Amino acid sequence: MRPSNRNINQIRPVSIKTDIIKNAEGSCNIKCGNTEIICTATIDENVPHFIRKTGLGWVTAEYGMLPRSTNSRMKRESSRGKQGGRTLEIQRLIGRSLRTCVDRLLLGERQIIIDCDVIQADGGTRCAAITGGWIALKLASDHLVKNQIIDENPIINQVAAISCGIYNDEPILDLDYEEDSNVKTDANFVLNQKNEIIEIQVSAEKDPFSYKDFEKLFELSKGGIEKLIDFQSKAIKSE
Repeated sequence: MRPSNRNINQIRPVSIKTDIIKNAEGSCNIKCGNTEIICTATIDENVPHFIRKTGLGWVTAEYGMLPRSTNSRMKRESSRGKQGGRTLEIQRLIGRSLRTCVDRLLLGERQIIIDCDVIQADGGTRCAAITGGWIALKLASDHLVKNQIIDENPIINQVAAISCGIYNDEPILDLDYEEDSNVKTDANFVLNQKNEIIEIQVSAEKDPFSYKDFEKLFELSKGGIEKLIDFQSKAIKSE
């Protein structure tokens, strides 16, 4: 039995509210269980120096956690003078994941910056950030088309992410903090609507795992991401 009492293939309750930040070209609040994140998208007519004069656009991301998003207060990274390694790794993952769903030529020589701010953390923050980040990105892309800044929407795929793990020798889906802290194998899957793999992060926290274990985790993730993509689609259609 899982600590959360959910079935092994059951995701946490999900709710998504769009257009929560009036100043952003795209925004949403995503809740996955007790994990809650605000995702915003900003359209910037400047691009990084390495793609200037290429005609290609860019998607990048920043990620941060509020001081009391966790059980004990975290120091703001600004007070330490630099971002931590975990923060940098997560925001690069978000950026890589979201770039796969954009035709950068259709986007034109501009960038969309996705900001993911964790209000409350209870496991799976990077996955929720990717899932919510896609919604903010899609809304910003719709803004570009609606305002005739570009002719065609550059979004070519739908992207979501979910965590899995092996708890008490049983693969389980969508880990909360208690489960994540006690699994012997920890994995994050980023897939698109075609079940094509964008990125997989998986590690043995205690004992090594078998390929058969990995296949079970992958199958669980596909079912979970299918549900998350449905939540994304409903959130966009409610616009």
